[in-house]
Amino acid sequence: MKTSFLIILSGLIIIGFCQEKAQETIPTYGYRIINVYPHDKDAFTQGLVYEDGYLYEGTGRFGYSSLRKVELETGTVVQIHKLSSEYFGEGITIFNNKIFQLTWQSYTGFVYDKENFLFLDNFYYSTEGWGITHDGNYFIFSDGTATLHFLDPETYQEVKSIEVQAENTPVINLNELEFIKGEIFANVLPTDKIARIDPETGKVVGWINLAGLLGPDQYNPQVNILNGIAYDSKNGRLFVTGKFWPKLFEIELIPSQ
Repeated sequence: MKTSFLIILSGLIIIGFCQEKAQETIPTYGYRIINVYPHDKDAFTQGLVYEDGYLYEGTGRFGYSSLRKVELETGTVVQIHKLSSEYFGEGITIFNNKIFQLTWQSYTGFVYDKENFLFLDNFYYSTEGWGITHDGNYFIFSDGTATLHFLDPETYQEVKSIEVQAENTPVINLNELEFIKGEIFANVLPTDKIARIDPETGKVVGWINLAGLLGPDQYNPQVNILNGIAYDSKNGRLFVTGKFWPKLFEIELIPSQ
């Protein structure tokens, strides 16, 4: 956009123009449903990962939190570890054949052996725990604010943080996370949107609108919000679900017109 300006100097009137950078429009994406799979309608989904043919899921609520290994095609829980009732389970990620699980307000995370869910260690952090993923080098961690924290996977010390912004406005309530092809995908509580985030700048580079994914006939008083993103990197498949949702969806993203 051009903006005119006028300067009066020693009786002379000078008229000019300056070029303002137009605000960039953030691309938006819709979806196409590729496959629909059953999902445990009693699972309050907090974290979701796909690896080696299985889904790994972290669920929440005091007294009901768990870590699960789930058969994609059937939704069958083939392995489960239940958390102590004092913990509210949150996001999970898999790194170096270990599963890392956050808790909400206990400032405590758990480390398990991926193969047998054997408890290995605790780790600690100073904020609420919401979502977690990794970029191959660092854990990326959300706490319900607009800030994403990058942690060293060996020491759990923060190495940097970014503020997530869309059009210069902070995006709060960042929830479950997945690192996909160099971008951070983040559920935004309590919406039907996923933010695609540049991990270097924190800028939202795309919005995914998943409104209408779960049909009205599948809602009931217990069914809750969209939450849960998993990516099959070998086959390029994207999976999403929600808290207490009876279905898990494989979707393809479609740029909006």
